[in-house]
Amino acid sequence: MTFDRHLAEIAREHSKWTIWRSDAGRWWATRHHPLDDEQRAAGCAMTIDADDPDDLRKQLRDQERRTSGPEWGAGSAPP
Repeated sequence: MTFDRHLAEIAREHSKWTIWRSDAGRWWATRHHPLDDEQRAAGCAMTIDADDPDDLRKQLRDQERRTSGPEWGAGSAPP
């Protein structure tokens, strides 16, 4: 699969993030909305990077689990 196709699939799976691949070949994701203090305390990051698309997906799932507490709803930012 081409990296463009990986980018499109990951972006579709994680619509609250901007996904890209750097010229150096690293895979990156940045949230569309800033984090609050609770999210930062829970280990959330504004931007993450990975060596390959599979690792980026893994990190994105981890980040989304960190923001899916009952008070926020699954994968959503706090109100």
